[in-house]
Amino acid sequence: MGSYTPGLKVTPEATLRFERRLPLTGMVDVKVGDRVTHDQVVARTDLPGRVEMVNLASKLGVDPSELPGIFKKEEGGAIKKGEILAYSKGFFGFFRSPYPAPISGTVESISRTTGQVIMRTPPRPINITAYVDGVVEEVEAGQGVTVKTYGSLIQGIFGLGGETSGILEIAVNSPEQEIEADALREDHKGKALVVGRHAGVALVKRAAELGVSALIAGGIDDSDVRELLGYDLGVAITGNEKLGVTLVITEGFGPLAIARKTFDLLQERSGKRASLSGATQIRAGVIRPEIIVTDLESDWEQKDQEPPELELAIGVPVRLIREPHFGDLGKVVGLPVQPEVIPSGARVRVAEIELGDGTRMTLPRANLELIEG
Repeated sequence: MGSYTPGLKVTPEATLRFERRLPLTGMVDVKVGDRVTHDQVVARTDLPGRVEMVNLASKLGVDPSELPGIFKKEEGGAIKKGEILAYSKGFFGFFRSPYPAPISGTVESISRTTGQVIMRTPPRPINITAYVDGVVEEVEAGQGVTVKTYGSLIQGIFGLGGETSGILEIAVNSPEQEIEADALREDHKGKALVVGRHAGVALVKRAAELGVSALIAGGIDDSDVRELLGYDLGVAITGNEKLGVTLVITEGFGPLAIARKTFDLLQERSGKRASLSGATQIRAGVIRPEIIVTDLESDWEQKDQEPPELELAIGVPVRLIREPHFGDLGKVVGLPVQPEVIPSGARVRVAEIELGDGTRMTLPRANLELIEG
């Protein structure tokens, strides 16, 4: 029986599909068969605003039944932060305290029974773009679409920041090289820059200042991630960080040369537009940061070439995806047929791994990620 483990794909050509889903029901703006561009809005909705609840009768020292008479707005009326909505009764009509609106938005309800006033900030529009150039293959009414495209896919081990796009540019002469922050220039704005074996804090901050879309590097230090975020990452899903630039790390933690196959593919695609995402599911390895470079020549829609699956076998290079060895590289040296009991008490399929320094260990297969050779 073959055993498949999720692998990091570095695929020059494949048919790729991307689900573009709204967080709640809304409007889909395209139909099946429509050509779309990476930055085209394909679906949209409004997230309801934040609710502010105030027991205004209590605050103003009035009976709840009196509230509608002294409140200056009707239900459904617009309010602006700071405008006076009501006054307390005061003493004999004097020393009345004003109540300013705590938010801008609308008045949802005024209760004569409890004296509660509910206000809500304006709805926030959410626009979902196609993310890649391609064609709409499926539409789910009110929910989203599936976009089909063709091109190169490079998955990374770790990333930070959300979806972006930019023209690919190689800023180093080899995968082992790294560049300093002062090597970044004004004309790197909007680019997806390949910066070699290391993305340090100074480089990331300078890239954000210049408006670089993304940095692609072999490695990053744990301590740099902590400094950039201001907290320990733990086992979270990344992708929502507000760094000002998206990071895609292809190899792991520490200064690591970008794999030759990955670097060569990036060089081949240099000058073309890439779509990138830093989103990473740290523990499960289900969501991986990615770089997609579409190649939509005339007959691409007739092709249906799935990215190759990778099979666990002796000699195959792997990356460890659980602490304390997250990001370490090794190769498979043994594949015991029988499941083994691990410290948690579970019986699981395992693999014997040899790390780069010669250390050998037996690990659950689920803790490994295959690397395309």
